[in-house]
Amino acid sequence: MDRVMNIILGGGKGSRLFPLTKGRAKPAVPFGGKSRLIDIAVANCINSGFRKIYILTQFESASLNMHINTSYQFDIFSKGVVEVLAATQNLDNDGWYEGTADAVRKNLHRFSFHNPSHYIILSGDQLYKMNLKEFLQQHKDSGADITVAATPVDRPTADELGILKIDKKQKIDAFLEKPGPDMDISELKIPAEAMRASDIPENCGKDYLASMGIYIFNADVMHECLETEHTDFGKEIIPASIGKRKVNAYVYNGYWEDIGTIKNFYEANLNLATFQPNFNLYDENAPVYTHRRNLPPSKINSCTFRQALAAEGSIITDAYITYSIVGVRTIISEGASLDGVYCMGSDFYETPEERAENRKKKIPHIGIGKGTVIKGAIIDKNARIGKHCRIGIDSSTRNDGDYGNYHIVDGIIIIHKDAILNDGTVI
Repeated sequence: MDRVMNIILGGGKGSRLFPLTKGRAKPAVPFGGKSRLIDIAVANCINSGFRKIYILTQFESASLNMHINTSYQFDIFSKGVVEVLAATQNLDNDGWYEGTADAVRKNLHRFSFHNPSHYIILSGDQLYKMNLKEFLQQHKDSGADITVAATPVDRPTADELGILKIDKKQKIDAFLEKPGPDMDISELKIPAEAMRASDIPENCGKDYLASMGIYIFNADVMHECLETEHTDFGKEIIPASIGKRKVNAYVYNGYWEDIGTIKNFYEANLNLATFQPNFNLYDENAPVYTHRRNLPPSKINSCTFRQALAAEGSIITDAYITYSIVGVRTIISEGASLDGVYCMGSDFYETPEERAENRKKKIPHIGIGKGTVIKGAIIDKNARIGKHCRIGIDSSTRNDGDYGNYHIVDGIIIIHKDAILNDGTVI
């Protein structure tokens, strides 16, 4: 176990999650009211018994570094490490990471120091729970050089994913990247024998296997693959290895969601507040770890909550919260109403002196003011929303774009981090 390197790919600018990635790396985007996206992948590693975890990123990594350093500290006997490796210049490399494989290549000297037996490559923007130890055991038992984690999908979902063709023994014979809606890919359907062997329900409509962007490499195979000029695992190294090496599939039947877009991110977060969420935050055997803030319990004063979550340290008074998530240290005042809102909360509490000074300057307090009504929105951290604002209520059409203190993406209003919306603002 100590010789297995777990490498989480943090991505670049995270443009699909902008403006949430305006000042932070994609893995550092807040998730679920109290965690960060990176915590999902790290939890999968730790809960599977792996302790050597490296996160590769190259954009706005300061907040990610702080989160990792304050959240994951192993004792000296475990030999564990969770470390961010940002792109740096040295005598051998003078540029940015040019792709997923290139990012690993430029850090290979660090990994080789541990004399690894295997590399597990993970993504930093996916929502799932997987026993990576079982994944590794199947890889070893099959004698594969490379194993690709794959999940069953229907034909429309296959449009934008890498689709695998496997035989009855789960050996990958072909790989097709993003076939689109018009291409005939019926020959890539999962064989009936493979469906039965992988416990995929018959007639479920999920006839294709999509790569999850999660891989296991034997260490020597990884080193050989990186001696090429290929820069990306999914687009180049995996397709080039099929037919030359033994490349197998590991079929994962659990919940999996790519949360790399604003729409997917918004929907995946709010789903946590439903009666039976797709992603279980309450599994004692597979917790999601994060920064321990030592905050007090949330104070709920005469409120109505329906399918909602409230993280610790919040104070909510006489408010109506429906199908929403209230993040850490959120202050919500009397008469406010949230419907379909992910409020990320705040990094700090204002002192009485600061509140008095801001009151003189007519600057709203951090949080959501009295009588404000919000629907269908993401509110980033430390936002100041004044009294009697109406956000997402008065117009059925929302044109995507940049509006200064907020963006609209896929019809979802995103209030920027540290934004100030004065009393009576209407969006």
